[in-house]
Amino acid sequence: MIGLIQRVIRADVRVDGQVVGAIERGILVLIGIRRADQQAAADRLLERLLTYRIFADAAGRMNLSLRDVRGGLLLVPQFTLAADTHKGTRAGFSAAAAPEEARRLFAYLLQRAQTSYSPVAAGVFGAEMQVSLINDGPVTFWLETPSATP
Repeated sequence: MIGLIQRVIRADVRVDGQVVGAIERGILVLIGIRRADQQAAADRLLERLLTYRIFADAAGRMNLSLRDVRGGLLLVPQFTLAADTHKGTRAGFSAAAAPEEARRLFAYLLQRAQTSYSPVAAGVFGAEMQVSLINDGPVTFWLETPSATP
């Protein structure tokens, strides 16, 4: 499972012009789900999202996690993160999870996030979304959890 995290001052996601999820200071996470991903990958990614140290401490060093600063978490499904871009000029999506499985795993990740942390907001799986953010820093990291081996 892939999480592209961005430290934000604020962020929101809209569907059909309506805000469906918004946070103030925290992290926006674009979520990519690969074919071999399972619930254990979602659990590990959530653990990393909540504890990854990307916020400045009193000395200005990135030593504080989302939990430490009690920031918002905005999860947005984005299947294109699982694309194969190694060759050619068009991405391939054979590594991406099938839509039904990706929907299930995103719902699982969101439910786990909502039961273990607050505030949590989310985009809508499969919807055409518009994401707005003010990136703080900018600070952006690519996190991956290993997929299960088939």
